[in-house]
Amino acid sequence: MAASNDKTYPIKDAHSTNVDDLAKLLDVNLKAGLKESSIEERITKYGLNSYAEQKQKSIWVILFEQFKSPIIALLVVAAGFSFFFQDWLEGFAIVGVIAITAALGFFMELQARNSLKALKELDVSVSKVWRDNALKEIPSEKILPGDVLVLEAGDMVLADARLIEVNQFEVDESALTGESLAVEKNIKILKKDVSLADKINLIFKGTSVVKGNAKAIVIGTGLQTELGKITALVETSKQNDTPLEKKLQGLTKILMWITAAFASIFIITGLFQGKPFYLIVETALALAVAAIPEGLPVVSIIALTYGMLRLARKKVLIKRLTSVETLGGINTIFTDKTGTLTENKIDVNSLIFFDEDVAIDKNNEDSSAKITKNKSAFEKLLIIAALCNNAVTKKIKNKQKHLGDPIEIALLQFINSGETKAAKINALYPRVSEEPFNSETKLMATLHKKDNGNFVAAKGAVEELIHRCSSYCEGDKIVPLTDANKKIFLKKADAIQAQGSKVLAFAFKEAKNISTDNFSSDLTLAGLIGFLDPPRMEVVAALQSCRDAGIKVIMITGDHPATALNIAEKIKLSEKDNVVINGKELDSKLSDKKLFAATIFARVTPKQKLDMVSLYQKKGNIVAMTGDGINDAPALKKADIGIAMGIRGTQVAKETAAMILKDDSFNSIVAAIMQGRVIFKNIKNFLIYLLSCNLSEIFIVFLYGLLNLPFFVLPLQILFLNLVTDIFPALALGLGKGNKLIMTIPPRNPQEPIVMKKDWFTITTYSLLLAIPIIAVTWYCNIYLMYDAKVCNNITFFSLALSQLWHVLNLSSRKISFFNNEITRNKFIWGALLLCIAIIAVFYSIKPLSETIGLQVLSSSTWLIIVATSITPVVLIQLFKRVFKIID
Repeated sequence: MAASNDKTYPIKDAHSTNVDDLAKLLDVNLKAGLKESSIEERITKYGLNSYAEQKQKSIWVILFEQFKSPIIALLVVAAGFSFFFQDWLEGFAIVGVIAITAALGFFMELQARNSLKALKELDVSVSKVWRDNALKEIPSEKILPGDVLVLEAGDMVLADARLIEVNQFEVDESALTGESLAVEKNIKILKKDVSLADKINLIFKGTSVVKGNAKAIVIGTGLQTELGKITALVETSKQNDTPLEKKLQGLTKILMWITAAFASIFIITGLFQGKPFYLIVETALALAVAAIPEGLPVVSIIALTYGMLRLARKKVLIKRLTSVETLGGINTIFTDKTGTLTENKIDVNSLIFFDEDVAIDKNNEDSSAKITKNKSAFEKLLIIAALCNNAVTKKIKNKQKHLGDPIEIALLQFINSGETKAAKINALYPRVSEEPFNSETKLMATLHKKDNGNFVAAKGAVEELIHRCSSYCEGDKIVPLTDANKKIFLKKADAIQAQGSKVLAFAFKEAKNISTDNFSSDLTLAGLIGFLDPPRMEVVAALQSCRDAGIKVIMITGDHPATALNIAEKIKLSEKDNVVINGKELDSKLSDKKLFAATIFARVTPKQKLDMVSLYQKKGNIVAMTGDGINDAPALKKADIGIAMGIRGTQVAKETAAMILKDDSFNSIVAAIMQGRVIFKNIKNFLIYLLSCNLSEIFIVFLYGLLNLPFFVLPLQILFLNLVTDIFPALALGLGKGNKLIMTIPPRNPQEPIVMKKDWFTITTYSLLLAIPIIAVTWYCNIYLMYDAKVCNNITFFSLALSQLWHVLNLSSRKISFFNNEITRNKFIWGALLLCIAIIAVFYSIKPLSETIGLQVLSSSTWLIIVATSITPVVLIQLFKRVFKIID
């Protein structure tokens, strides 16, 4: 961030300064906001609203670090031996291999870094500010001193600011002060000498709004915020390795010990057999290089980031690399109903009065004509729906667009479809105060001025709001609301909710003087409104996919049990009868059997969501949890994978979650889990391929040496195989799209090692089936066909090179056709095979290159033997997989 040369910045004592003086100091009109024409000048003056990020390694540092790896060290030792024994050709060839190895590592790490950068650019926070007398959304890094922020419950505070307007405004400052309780803010001028925690007219970057709404003028950005000052005091910490990288590093260490054992035996045996010392040592070093897959961590990051970018194109943003490994292990999903399992396209579909119910068609035609008994109550309903509403209508690209909560938008559209317009109602009743909706009270209320006093408008859950009412509208009269009448309204609400509609109650109060304290009591119930939010029928297939994959899906919602059950049955949430538990029941002691049998939890509080996540985790489950509100943040953080809604989610939810659904769709969750499984399977395929190829080389070289055969594999040939026939196909495996069978197997445990005992059996079997035909054919050619040692060496080399290339085809599932599967459909595989064959052809055709690695011209009959030998392992492995069904 550029430093400011303005002596008035950073602003000191903003908490004890008059707001108008601050505005003058920052040259801003508090009503209109900053002028867009001044923004570039202010960026130059104050800098961007960002911290100094962890300094990225330069390209030169990345290149230099390639030469610090143990692989390069082994190759340097091998080159040193060659030069010491005056084998200049081989020495310079190994130097060439060092350069190629370093270049491959450099480009792979650069690609991984660029992919991570692209992913980071997808996750951009935004803030609402007034500029040029219009409310705008801007990237958080573009917030500048003088900007007028607009904040509401669920927003993250992304700059330090002085409050200028507040409405029941409370902020969670635990991230900054450690205080667990929310702080109620006001706009009063304070004394100069107060502590940070007592500056209740200021808000600070990194905190979150938990209640109410406010406006504030920005006084500090970037490193000039309180959080920025703390950040500047702490040295940038080194980024920790992901769990997957740690597992791969552990695997590499195991392989190094195994290779050291084989190499030691090879050296001792070679010395006893009287072979040249430098050839023995160089072959042992070459074997070590071949056996240790040095590029594993980088290739794993490429596979992870490539999969994450693929998900981003499908409207799923994964925020942390570590989450991808966890995705594949999820066995329980707690999902919200609204917008995730439903379309979130809400329409008013019914009006319910005490003695009259009116169905509303989807075209929102004038409904007043349908009402015969409750004209007066209907008028009150329209007024309440317009006033107790924070949705707004904006003109965007010459089109009217509604912004806000979907239910409040539906109310606006319903009102505006008739003769009375919402804007006109709001003009007649200026808002004085607001009691914002929260998940505990389940209602919202607003206080307004009117010609002869005040008017209160309230809406909320029927069972909550009805208990704040003392009367109700019946016809044109207002009559006392008895317990019996309450039951009638509740019964009507239950009947509508059982049909899948959401129902809210609407109430009002009129009086000459109403206090701003506790104005949402002693209300008059005007009526109920039903809203239809159709289920997403495409989730039916996704839910079946979850069942096939061993994943339990549980609906957890604040909605009415009847509404939740209706939607659950339409989308076939469970193959058995759905078990519904009301949030009130959770307060009593329910048996584990009943709790774990439930597929629907309705009318739950945020704390109950957190408790359910904890309960399932204690039983060993890997839990994903969806959420959109600020109160969902604890459960999102507690879950193994927190999933925030991208459309209707609050900033706090998005910041807390590990994953964001840009389209709020449940199908995207299933797609993410599938991709998580595919990524892990790709990395595992890459490992199995690379290790089985490398182990086959070790078996061949070790047996040739142990049996003291007249032919052997040269060190440079091993290095060639390691560079050419191993790396490119293995990398291509890491970029595959997987197959649908991945969602028919149980979830894996993320705590398990990446290569388990059964995988080692698979790797050993593959390597033996690769090596045995080559050893047998080469021995046969030497003994019975009387081929000399050089030809036998070439038969071994080319057979091994080609069999390793074809071996990539063995990594498909045995349950899918050999000719049409995730491997044969992977364009990167065919590209890698063609590239490798082309490189082999170049080295075979150009004499200086062929002489470097000990190749010679072979007869057509010899080539037929090589091709047949290279194909044999594929046939053997496929037969073994399908007949014995023990390797997949």
